[in-house]
Amino acid sequence: MKVAVKTLDNKAAGDITLDKDIFGVEVRSDILHRVVNYQLAKRRSGNHKVKQRHEISGTGKKPWAQKGTGRARAGDLKRTQDRGGSTVFGPVVRSHAINVPKKVRKLALKMALSTKAAEGKLIVLDDAKVKSHKTKPMAEALGKMDLSSALILGGKEIDANFARATANIPRIDVLPSQGANVYDILRRDVLVLTKDAVNDITEKLKG
Repeated sequence: MKVAVKTLDNKAAGDITLDKDIFGVEVRSDILHRVVNYQLAKRRSGNHKVKQRHEISGTGKKPWAQKGTGRARAGDLKRTQDRGGSTVFGPVVRSHAINVPKKVRKLALKMALSTKAAEGKLIVLDDAKVKSHKTKPMAEALGKMDLSSALILGGKEIDANFARATANIPRIDVLPSQGANVYDILRRDVLVLTKDAVNDITEKLKG
């Protein structure tokens, strides 16, 4: 499948042929959903924590006699019903990560790319390099291309000026080609790839 190549000035720069086995696969929403959940679960820090009974600071002395006081029996004052006591079944430090096979993650990335291609929301740039790091001219250039919500995937290294120029523009994300992932592709309206990114992603997902 052929796609027109543009420059940052929104001018034509030829065509590029995209591999249909990567940019033209059948899309399944259940697989995309599964991998997005995998990504979001894996990024959770899981550092929420409450103190359990053995972690509460306090004496282990029995506060009153077992019988005869009319009060409920107590072994110490670190119980959940005591002021300053422990919490039952509260969160503990743990990993929220779930397992998804590598083949499924690879397939989901192909589907995410194919989704943008099928919707006509895939743009290929000649390159992502600029002479100035200023935000204003970059915002104007993206405005001419009608990019208000986009993920831009560059080559293996992002041009420093381009990264700085786009850093403060809302809803514009910039990643190197090796950072391509399902969640970031789907969360933005348009996917922008440089020719280097197309080559890198094709090489990575081939076979």
